[in-house]
Amino acid sequence: MSRRSLIGEALAAPDPTPAPSPMPDANEVAPTAAPRNFTTRRLEGFTEAARMVKRPTIRLKPAECSIWSGNARDYAQLSEDRLHTLIESIQAENGNRIPVVVRRTPQGDQQYELIIGTRRHWAVSWLNAHHYPDIELVAIIEDLDDEAAFRLADIENREREDISDLERGLNYKAAIDAYYDGLQARLAERVKISKSTLARYVGLTEIPPAIVSAFASPMDLQVRHGDKLLPPLRNPALRPRMEEAAARIAAEQSFRQSGDEEPISGAEVVARLVKAVSGRPGRAQKATIEAQGKPIGQIEKDRARGLTITLNPTDLSAEEIVEALRPLIANAKILKTGSR
Repeated sequence: MSRRSLIGEALAAPDPTPAPSPMPDANEVAPTAAPRNFTTRRLEGFTEAARMVKRPTIRLKPAECSIWSGNARDYAQLSEDRLHTLIESIQAENGNRIPVVVRRTPQGDQQYELIIGTRRHWAVSWLNAHHYPDIELVAIIEDLDDEAAFRLADIENREREDISDLERGLNYKAAIDAYYDGLQARLAERVKISKSTLARYVGLTEIPPAIVSAFASPMDLQVRHGDKLLPPLRNPALRPRMEEAAARIAAEQSFRQSGDEEPISGAEVVARLVKAVSGRPGRAQKATIEAQGKPIGQIEKDRARGLTITLNPTDLSAEEIVEALRPLIANAKILKTGSR
């Protein structure tokens, strides 16, 4: 199947008749091979078509094309560390082997707009700025409207591991509002995913930044975590408690990062956030920690968690801080008595 035929099938215009069955992959596997799902077949077909394409390509500098805002990937989150393998590959081959997809933008500041290939665009830009100014971006021009561009980008991005579930959720939510009249069912039909799966991705967009900041990376926040976090977040009585716990975890993440320690895993973050709202409200007792007449932190006593001590940056010595804490710990009465 030619690349034009593949894109034509993938980007077929909306039709009131039921959607046709997926076309078979050009490189069909033997009957004894394990079955592959629809998404995998389409991704394999798209990649192979991009490799084998005979249509002319163009070469351009990354600065000649803007990044389409409708793509799921957060360009600002890309870095040399995340793309070092791709950078090495493009450097060795003096260009990207698989072409990116662009469209013309006659009214734009740049002549082209990048639809597919954000990582390749970033990698070539990095190489241009680091001693390889002659490497250019190999591209194919397609005539696409925004809705078709969204679906084409989704075909490539759907099974990439370096796009977070949150990025996908934000991308789907924006597309629902922009192209599908706010109807999730219409998007689900067009991109061939189940309504329940789409709803779970979109649900992640309800998680506020204060909670997301508790994760070492947005990549750690997964769809399955939303199933546990969203019910208490939707409860006005519980949400503040979860946000307070998230602030403590975020501070600990920052402390670990500054000391080159392992971050708190996504699963552990979720467990701690859920635990923070699992007890009865109103049981925690808080007191301000003061030293030399100035507040230096807070101590919280909770029946389930014991004591939680939060200290602010201070010029006091360790001995002075311990001395301020001593009476508060004694008054909390958490020490066992009578033991030998």
